[in-house]
Formats: sequence, C-alpha cells, structure tokens
Amino acid sequence: MTADPPYLSIAAGIRRRIASGELAPGDRVPSTRAIVRESGVAMATATKALAVLAREGAVRAVPGVGTVVAEAVSARGPQGAALSREAVVAAALRIADAEGLAGLSMRRVAGDLGTSTMALYRHVPSKGELVRLMTDVAFDEADLRRPAGDWRAQLTHASHQLWGVYRRHPWMARAMASFIRPEPMPEAMTYTEWVLRALRGTPLSVHQVMLTHLTLIAFVQGLGMAMELEGHALEDTGVSNDEWMDRNGGRFAAIVSSGRYPVLATIFEHEPFGMDLDSLFAFGLDRLLDGIAVSIRETSA
Repeated sequence: MTADPPYLSIAAGIRRRIASGELAPGDRVPSTRAIVRESGVAMATATKALAVLAREGAVRAVPGVGTVVAEAVSARGPQGAALSREAVVAAALRIADAEGLAGLSMRRVAGDLGTSTMALYRHVPSKGELVRLMTDVAFDEADLRRPAGDWRAQLTHASHQLWGVYRRHPWMARAMASFIRPEPMPEAMTYTEWVLRALRGTPLSVHQVMLTHLTLIAFVQGLGMAMELEGHALEDTGVSNDEWMDRNGGRFAAIVSSGRYPVLATIFEHEPFGMDLDSLFAFGLDRLLDGIAVSIRETSA
C-alpha cells in the first residue's frame, strides 16, 4: 500500500486534533496560509486538505471568520450502539468483499453503519489504515494448526490456507501489492512466522528460507490479482469465462488452423483444455515445491 498524498496526510492531522478534542466545535482550524507555512506545501494542496474535511462534514466555512470545526458529530452507530474499531473494520470488509477497494470509502462505511464519517476517524485515522486493519483481520482467517508431515506438507497447507483467504477477499491482492514496503500487521506476521518454522529444520540458510516464503506469497498473490481482474471482467461484461470461450472459440480455432502455430494446434486436437485458477494454483504450487525440494537437496549435498 502506498502512502497517502500530502493533502490527505494534512487532513488526517487536523482530523486527529478534532477527534481528540484539541479543536472543539466552533474553533478555527488552520487556514490555507497557515497550512502552507507549517507544512511547506503548495496553496492548492492546503486547499484540497480543507476541502476533504468539508466534504466529510468535519469543518464548515463561516463568512468573516474562516473555516471552523463543525458541530459535534455522533460517535454512535445503528440504534445508538457505540462504535468500535472492530465494527468499522467489519463493515469495511463487507463492502470490499462485495465491491472491491474501489467501492470502499470512509463515507460509504459510515453510511453502512448509520453514523457520520467524522465519527469513524475516532477509531480509524485514514482509509489506508482501515485497509491495513482489514488485511490483518483477513490473515487471521487462515487455519494455522500445523499438520502432520514434513516441510512440504506444511507449506502445502499454508499456501492453500492463504489461497482460500484470497478467494474470499479478492481485494487483498491489491492491498498486499508491495513486498518492498510491508505493512506492520500482527496476523500477517504470524502467518510468516508459521511458514518460517516449517522450513527451520531444513538445511536452507535463513535468507533462503525467507526468499522461499516470499516466492510462495508472490505466487499466490499473482493468481489473486488474476482472480480480482476476472471478477471485474464479469461485473463489467456480464459474461462468464465459459461464455467468453464459447463466443471466441471459433476465432481461436481459425487462427490456429492457419498453420503458424503447430504446437498450439496439438492442444486443440485433443479434448478441450479446461483451465481455471484453482487448477492453475494446484499445478503451480506443486511445481514450486518441487523446486524447493531440489534446492534443499542441493544445499544438503
């Protein structure tokens, strides 16, 4: 996940001051000029920061006074139930599972909970932090009871568990896109620790063990991205994968029959080739584990 742009970071800072009570209803918030001076940003960036807070209903413009904190907002959810971070994350998970990260916003979560957007920020400071919390909750779904067997049986189990999480939450592939800048997430780190322990008894070096873990993560995540794109394609076109192939099978066959693709043509000469992501996952995982086994044997030698 990438860092928030400067205007969102500035808005988050002012929002925290409001949520903590430092800035009370009716108090003036920093002006655009003050933001420019204190944060070293352009006037346009300062203006966008205040505009974000205004859209949320956190601040309002008062002629002759400036921008002030809006009246106090409710910190309670449906039927007056007190909000909590867990309730906010659970609502966000429901929205993201149904509509992806593109459909997720603080305002949408607030609407789902029957509260104000500003009330959410008392529990979650930004959308980026919300996605981080959602991802960590999803990792907690993995069943990490250690199965009987060697490292291969354990890595097979862990990879299938992660694939199941990605299938239930396709948006996670995008949320976990960066290996170079990983987010601090306790449940995700618990998963990592579990995998590293599975390889601890092998002759692989500590660096090789970590690279093995990251390679498996990258494999599952790559298929997770493909799954998310398939979901978007289905939503955009209303055409399933089988229907797509039925519609385009004749065109593929015509191209292959030109004689330019003799090896590819042999695929069409046999029974229809059925490919789905679960089959690709199973085949690819086995091949990756075969390669890890070779690496372990070579290291032993």
